[in-house]
Amino acid sequence: MHPAETDREHLLPLSSDEVLRRRFLVVRDRIPGNLRFGVLLEALDLLAGEAAMIHARRTVPGARVVTAAVDEILVRHVLTPETDLRCRARLNHVGRSSMEVGIRVDAPATGVHLASCYFTMVARDGDGPDARSVPVEPLEPADDVDRARATRAIARREAYRAQAASAVEPPRRDEFDLLSRLHREQAERSFAGARARDLTAESWERTYPEQENASRIIFGGYIMRRAYELSSICAERIAPDRPIVAAVNRVNFFHPVSIGDKLRFTSRIVYTEDAAICVETAIERVSRDRAVRALSNSCLFTFVNVDAELRPRAVPEVHPSDWEEDARYLVARRALAALRRRTGTWLGG
Repeated sequence: MHPAETDREHLLPLSSDEVLRRRFLVVRDRIPGNLRFGVLLEALDLLAGEAAMIHARRTVPGARVVTAAVDEILVRHVLTPETDLRCRARLNHVGRSSMEVGIRVDAPATGVHLASCYFTMVARDGDGPDARSVPVEPLEPADDVDRARATRAIARREAYRAQAASAVEPPRRDEFDLLSRLHREQAERSFAGARARDLTAESWERTYPEQENASRIIFGGYIMRRAYELSSICAERIAPDRPIVAAVNRVNFFHPVSIGDKLRFTSRIVYTEDAAICVETAIERVSRDRAVRALSNSCLFTFVNVDAELRPRAVPEVHPSDWEEDARYLVARRALAALRRRTGTWLGG
């Protein structure tokens, strides 16, 4: 099976479908970047799941797939609801049961590349939390382009593992000096800066049957949309102008969410640099019988503060106050630096 044989495409006709366009609006006013990115996350997750499931069922008829992670989404141009969006998915790499699905979002009218997205999906046999992972047919690269995409997929996985390992490493000397300065400034009587502990947002909700996917667990795209929406609200706590999304650094799915679970969403502004705002959101699930509490998802989003003409404007520096906030600060700082190095993208710097 060659990667090109896994291609799937979905067109969002926003320019002609008024009902669809309204669903994607943030506000009724015509402003730049007025597209609900959280709703787009749902559409992207559906497409990634479709591409992965069709491939998995070549090996295991009736197989299901679940989202294991969003490895990265890089928003390359401002998204607007007046322009059609074409989402094209292809499997880049297949492991034993995991599949990386790359999705390119562009504007068909102009061909402008709007976003690059990478999802990790896992093939499962059975429904609900008790389903088990199953192996799927590997891909055979047809040319050097396919081999390069597979190599980059493996590199993304290894980069995340290295980043996760670095999260428990002590600060480097430059990081230690930076944290020391931020702590000293807070000890001054005249300090009036932004403390990380004050830059949070929280919400609770219960899950219902209408949010269930084909695997009889709650649809991952819905969970991501809700996490993104709270993160966006949280980013406004420090943005003097308007935060718009620049990247999804990572979304991890640790535990499936079942019907009737309560979800606790906690968003924190953990790091800022120039115009960039890094927001971490954790999602805790509480089972209906309240016997199980577990971290179901962790998310890291990067926003950029812009003015009315989409010009980047600097935001206040965030000051962590204890070792937990220091750790979150360093994880986000390192993640942003790694994303910039890997993509060559400015991202608010």
